[in-house]
Amino acid sequence: MPRPHVRAWFDRLFDLLPPVTSLGAALAVASILLIVMNANVGEAYLALAAGAFGTENATAETLVKAIPVLFIAIGICVAFRASVINIGGEGQMIAGAVAGVTIAIAFGGRLPPLLVIVLSLLAGFAAGAVYGGIAGFLKAYFNVNEILSTIMLNQVAVQMMNFLLNGPLLDPTEVGTNHIPKTARILNELQLPRLTIGWFDGVEVFARTRLHYGLILAILLAVVVYVLLWHTPIGYRIRAVGFNDRASRYAGINVRRQVVLAMCLAGGCAGLAGVVQVLGLQYRLQTDGSPAGFTANAGFNGIVAALFGGLNPFGAIPASIFFGGLLVGAQNMQRDIGVPASLITAVNGIIVIFAVSSQVFVQRRRQRRRNIEINPPTTASSPEAAAATRKAQA
Repeated sequence: MPRPHVRAWFDRLFDLLPPVTSLGAALAVASILLIVMNANVGEAYLALAAGAFGTENATAETLVKAIPVLFIAIGICVAFRASVINIGGEGQMIAGAVAGVTIAIAFGGRLPPLLVIVLSLLAGFAAGAVYGGIAGFLKAYFNVNEILSTIMLNQVAVQMMNFLLNGPLLDPTEVGTNHIPKTARILNELQLPRLTIGWFDGVEVFARTRLHYGLILAILLAVVVYVLLWHTPIGYRIRAVGFNDRASRYAGINVRRQVVLAMCLAGGCAGLAGVVQVLGLQYRLQTDGSPAGFTANAGFNGIVAALFGGLNPFGAIPASIFFGGLLVGAQNMQRDIGVPASLITAVNGIIVIFAVSSQVFVQRRRQRRRNIEINPPTTASSPEAAAATRKAQA
């Protein structure tokens, strides 16, 4: 009989196979689509990989794209662990960006730069948390479907942003002109510094790229949320509610409070994505009037990354980088092969289908393991039965 710790190690290793299998299945379906488009599958994937990681700048752009996706994916992990489906990452990201940039513009030059940056980040988190908490409150106390409420709140956030960028937050230099809706540029000392990694012999990596310290903040947030979910009473209650709300209520857990808390935390993470996007990359908030004009669909890509990462904050890190690579590499694939970059949107949807399907398989396997642990097989009571058992094990 294998030792318990060896069996546990193999079980954890086996649990990693479904996401990998779902990725392989999605790429297989994407290959069929490429063939239908009369494209060479091998050349298309090589162009995709080269565009995502082929050069230092390409790798940096992949990481830049991954930053907001990672922030939102971490929040999705919290919400989904409480069995709350948060589709409102776009609106929560916008709310955080509006609050953060307002603080940066209002207090820039009046307070120490580091303090203003911290206040902007806190304001972005708080605004996203409040915006996410609205959907959580409606779900917990009025049983309003969170999918519908978060999608509608996305549109409310977009219209709120458009109003503010055409009015109170409009760049003063644009008043009276045929302006583009945007805020004033934040001060240089309030911008997140570029991230440069020292290497051997004094070589610096990413020194001349757009990669910024938002990546470090996102990774630190993943660590914090992982500890919160798996090593604190708060995380235990959130996961318990997601696993079985009726049993949790019977055990004395306030289910409504945990639902609202999970959505607040998810919204706060998305709000951080918005303010970091402004402080680290764009340096002002501007839009074309649509949510994608600012978010670049990070709110929805974060859902895909969270599911592909197994709803684990640590798993969301490589998943977000992978999807950042897909987004960046798709542009190179379109230039070199002529395949529309929108194909990646289809690939994202296919990955979601296979990732969700694989989670059903994983959950059923875990349930079988729990049943075996609770009701282990009885020891054979006769020599004949013992011999049959040994033969079966052999």
